[in-house]
Amino acid sequence: MNQKTDKRAIWGWCLYDWANSAFPTLISTFVFATYFTQAVAETPEQGTSQWGYATSIAALIVAFSAPILGAVSDKAGRRKPWLFVLTGIGATATAALWWTLPDASAVPLALGLMVLGTICFELGMVFYNAMLPDVAPDGMTGRISGWGWGLGYGGGLAALAISLVVFVQPDPAWFGLDKNSSEHIRAIPVLAGVWMALFAIPLFLWTPDRQDTGISAGTAIREGISTLIGTIRHLGRYRQVLRFLIARMFYTDGLNTLFAFGGIFAAVSFGMESDEVLMFGLALNVTAGLGAAGFAFLDDKWGPKPVITLSVGAIAVIGIAMLMVTDKSVFWALGMGLGLFLGPSQAASRSMMARIAPAALRTEFFGLYALSGKATAFLGPALLAVVIDITDSQRIGMATIIPFLILGLILLQWVREDT
Repeated sequence: MNQKTDKRAIWGWCLYDWANSAFPTLISTFVFATYFTQAVAETPEQGTSQWGYATSIAALIVAFSAPILGAVSDKAGRRKPWLFVLTGIGATATAALWWTLPDASAVPLALGLMVLGTICFELGMVFYNAMLPDVAPDGMTGRISGWGWGLGYGGGLAALAISLVVFVQPDPAWFGLDKNSSEHIRAIPVLAGVWMALFAIPLFLWTPDRQDTGISAGTAIREGISTLIGTIRHLGRYRQVLRFLIARMFYTDGLNTLFAFGGIFAAVSFGMESDEVLMFGLALNVTAGLGAAGFAFLDDKWGPKPVITLSVGAIAVIGIAMLMVTDKSVFWALGMGLGLFLGPSQAASRSMMARIAPAALRTEFFGLYALSGKATAFLGPALLAVVIDITDSQRIGMATIIPFLILGLILLQWVREDT
């Protein structure tokens, strides 16, 4: 089977974006995060702070482990076994959030499962992203990456719609779920876990993997870590990659913090109930998916750097406006505009890394790519949590996102694509 021409391989790869989008959409952003702050934690402010610290812990673990796993995978050859294990554990941890009762005693369980699910989701993306250059036909890396992100937002949209229609809106709740104990909300993580496992199947069936190198696990670990150490020591040889990773480190920190707390901010600052937060999430996913798919062609035509520059700049400007408004309808309108640039900023970043990473070290470099997205990822949520603790204001806390976006955008201008 030729990975460069087989359409099923491409579709299988893209559908994994559809599958794993259930976690950030339903758990990290729009549903469970809101449920945790409003129904599980003692107060919304304390819940936001706790969620921020837990997100930071997960980011630190990913930051240190992703490059190591990537380097080991490059030595061992295959990526799908790693992805299979991480997907299975992540889906199970997500579904287990069903047992998070609406009581402060469930805070440790909720945060523990969220951290485990986040780690599996992020590490899985290392191996998934590294498969992109092998899957995409020549000259279509940007489009395949963009289509994957667009399909991911479509998956998030579909999962949100099902959650809203099947679990949130019916009164009385379907399937005998007890709304007094929030079972209609606690069932949504179960949906997310099943969703992640089910729609990941096409990748494992249709998308070919690299061949096993025949190296034993112990040898792969030793050689992988040794290679990683050597790569880090001589990272200056890959100057443009290093510059890109540093720039991405900052603007991705801003984006990740925005994703983690966007639903919480909408719920607390504008008094949105669970169903309205879901509606906001649905609309945001529509515009984000359209943006990711639409800009995918410009990625291949212009190159990824102009697309990233335009997208991150627009997000910063619109984000400032969203923090200043108090009218809910204006907030909605700005959110839809923001969504148009979320997908392209992520898809073009993945496309750029796929183009400039050395082929023989691709998974290792995507591990460093994950590191660049997580090395300072604890700073965004932690700074936001500290500022909210000090000021007792979510608006002021969310404002800490903007400097990360602007700094990353400035540093990006020193990166050349023609490495």
